[in-house]
Amino acid sequence: MWQRFSLDRRGLVPYLAAVVAGCAPRMEPLLPVDAAPVDRAAVMAWSASTTPAGPAVHRFKWLYRDGRQSAGGRGSARVAAPDSVRVDARGPLGQGRSSGVVVGDSILWAEPEDNLIEAAPNVALMWALFGVARAPGPGSTLLGLERADLTAWRIVEGPDTMEYVREPGRGRLRAELRRGGQVVGRTEATLDGEGRLKSARLTVPSVPARLDLTFLSSETPSEPFAPDVWLPDRP
Repeated sequence: MWQRFSLDRRGLVPYLAAVVAGCAPRMEPLLPVDAAPVDRAAVMAWSASTTPAGPAVHRFKWLYRDGRQSAGGRGSARVAAPDSVRVDARGPLGQGRSSGVVVGDSILWAEPEDNLIEAAPNVALMWALFGVARAPGPGSTLLGLERADLTAWRIVEGPDTMEYVREPGRGRLRAELRRGGQVVGRTEATLDGEGRLKSARLTVPSVPARLDLTFLSSETPSEPFAPDVWLPDRP
């Protein structure tokens, strides 16, 4: 049902993908060329400004295409501050149901075996689909800049380079992961003037692949989620 990629398991995420037909174009780095070394405190503040402040429920439509198949359906993401999310998805007519929970940079659980959480390249890219930028780990090399129209930063950790560009005026957060100089994935999330998610896209050029989400609604529950939300569904 879901196309799987052989990638580092620490970076596996909810993947609802649409594949780009033909050869993937070369992707230039997101970070502007005038970025410079920046204090860790600045990057922590930039990422914290995207962190969920409370519970939220996002409902969306998803679309998947590749050279062999296509599929679509609906799903939801229940996000709890500061770093927990449960993603549920289903295919046409309610078929192909799957669920999973991510906490921070780790998958807590995912069902069934071919769960969409285990089909995409990186947890940080998953968070970026929901407009959230992950904070740098200890020992990261950091570059960044802040202008009137955008804030951009790069986090280098070993072979991985994560870049974010946030453009408040355009309601857009873009992110990209490179590993060993090759683009693993790129995302773009757009938000409306109230900060509600409108759409998101994940592109995986090596396949090539693309994920498109269209958000139908975003709600803020008045109460925290019940504890059993974070547990697998029982038969």
